[in-house]
Parts: sequence; structure tokens; C-alpha cells
Amino acid sequence: MRERLEQGLDELGLETRPGTGDALMSLLALLHKWNRAYNLTAIRAPEDMVSRHLLDSAVVAPHVTGSSLLDVGAGPGLPGLVLAILAPERQVTLLDSNGKKVRFQRQAVMELGLTNVTPVQARVETFAGPDAGYDEVISRAFASLGDFVSLSARLVADGGRWLAMKGPTVEDELSGLPEDVAPVASHELRVPFEPGQRRLVILERTASTQGRH
Repeated sequence: MRERLEQGLDELGLETRPGTGDALMSLLALLHKWNRAYNLTAIRAPEDMVSRHLLDSAVVAPHVTGSSLLDVGAGPGLPGLVLAILAPERQVTLLDSNGKKVRFQRQAVMELGLTNVTPVQARVETFAGPDAGYDEVISRAFASLGDFVSLSARLVADGGRWLAMKGPTVEDELSGLPEDVAPVASHELRVPFEPGQRRLVILERTASTQGRH
């Protein structure tokens, strides 16, 4: 599995720091261990977790540029934990309403010694967040594009961005966006060892409506 992970990271063109592979493998082992008891994810086989969790999260790393990131509907911490391991200088907040998944997040943060990750158990509708908001807010199959943007609008900093990890039919959801938010980029993502197409849609407030609501 380590070889599969390293090959995948290499295919994605990601430069990793010393210890990154060890940390990701530790996260995988912890996820597999907890999953047997708490059913955190439907994916059972560790080799499938490498591609469908670790690499599927890492594939967006080149497009994440802000110094603060909120992962909405993070589940067991994906993609946020992976992105935090890949970029220790970035502050990452993991937000989910499911208690057992947030307990896993906290355990992973503790065992991996991650000083740049803050797990939060709350619904996005009730989460206040920092006064200045986050540079970027990301979701991985959390909700429709329109709901994701509407529910998290007050959490995006002035000049900030939404990053929505979606399937190939994301174009059908663009009509549901608020009028003051528009896509500025759409990237096809190819996850090593995985068939099928994924897309990353990046959205911003339109120039005439900069400023949080």
C-alpha cells in the first residue's frame, strides 16, 4: 500500500516533505482500524482507501492556495486531514455534525501530532467561524453546489473562494448558485488507480458583490 500511495502521489506531481508518506500511512491505518468498529466509511479495503480517500483528497492539493481552509462536511476528515498533512503551514478546520466522525478526527490529530488542524462538531448552519472568515472553503460530495455555497457564504473571507469536489454532472448544478456567486474555474481531476471522472469547481463572489453577507 505504501508503494501504491507513493506511486499515486508521484503521478499527481506532488512534491512531499520528509515524513509525509509516513503520516498518510498512519492516517490510513487509523482510519481502517476505526472503520471496523464505527463504520466511518463504506470503503473497507485499505488498498481502496489509498486511492478513494488519500489520493482522491490529495488530487486537489495544487489548487488549494489559501493559508486557512475550512472543510465542510468533512466526515472522518477528508480531504482536510490529507491537505493538512501535505501543507503543514496551512491552518485547516474540519467541520462535521457527526459525533463519531469528529471523534475520529480528534484522535487522528492527536496521534499524528497535527498542530495545524482544528476539528469542530457542528452543523454548518450554526457554526460561527472566525470573524475574518476563511481564505477557502472546500467540500467533497457534501451537498448540491447551491446549498454548499449558500450555507457557507458567511464563512468565506472577503476575496475568498469555494472549492467544490464534484462528479462529472456538476454542470447540472450551476443553475442553483446564488446570483452573486459564479464559477471562475473548473478542473478535471484524474485520481490514480480510479476510473471515472471527477471535477473541481472553484467559485468566487462576483466583483460587484465582494463582501460577506
